[in-house]
Amino acid sequence: MAKQMHGSDDRLELLLFDLGGRQRFGINVLKVKEIIPCPNLTHLPQAHMAVKGVSHLRGAPVTVIELSQAIGRGVLQQNDECDGSIIITEFNRSMQGFRVHKVDRIVHCDWKKVLPPPVGTGLGSYITGVTDVDGELIQILDVEKVIGEVIEPVELEGELALDEHERTLLQGRRIMVVDDSMVARHQTSHTLEPLGLECLMVRDGKEALAALKSLAQDGTLVDMVLSDIEMPEMDGYTLTREIRNDPALQHLYVLLHTSLNGAINTEKAQKAGANDVLTKFVPVDLAHAVARALCA
Repeated sequence: MAKQMHGSDDRLELLLFDLGGRQRFGINVLKVKEIIPCPNLTHLPQAHMAVKGVSHLRGAPVTVIELSQAIGRGVLQQNDECDGSIIITEFNRSMQGFRVHKVDRIVHCDWKKVLPPPVGTGLGSYITGVTDVDGELIQILDVEKVIGEVIEPVELEGELALDEHERTLLQGRRIMVVDDSMVARHQTSHTLEPLGLECLMVRDGKEALAALKSLAQDGTLVDMVLSDIEMPEMDGYTLTREIRNDPALQHLYVLLHTSLNGAINTEKAQKAGANDVLTKFVPVDLAHAVARALCA
């Protein structure tokens, strides 16, 4: 299944699937490259327990993750090791496969109707949002968190090569980091705080806009907004438009930091009024993008 349906900026397309139970889950269609039957896999010694193996897709190796096991729901009960479907995804500059029980269909949602998981419902930390589809509560998975836990990240130590002048200019500057993924917020702070930057963390666009308006009233605005695009209630495009429409905020530098690859995101970001857009997550790229914004 190719990524051909983009919709409007305020619309979200979810691929629905299940993990062998009644609960259905969703993932953004823009992260989905294709869906294939489960192939023969080469098992990897000493890999994470949720890594089912590696397959080759048109010559490229793809790690296949048992999604149910990765989020703590146990191994899928199948008649055969190769039962189920593999959702091939592409985001954060990498490609990986998630084994699921059954893929259902694609549905169209409004970002405003995607809500944070209700407090105390036990939906767990792997859920970034929930939405109603035909009277059924669909849980949207934090696949970035899954990848962060299951696949060892590539460390890029020593590559944040900012010069002394840039580092001096960054000291004490304040950035609002807007992201519904706990893993993404941690990665961002881990990269930026050692550069002397102060990171104000918020979980979604709605919370960010309210915080920015409050800071503007107090005269203590941040120097820059670094925002994800996919978020419950208010996505990054809408947040950017709201910032540009507010006289007290419209001067802010907005960098959209997204796990989604592709030129279409750059086009939408520019249309919304963002100053720049960057694909997650390479620390050196983020450091230099922030330096360009604040040291100009």
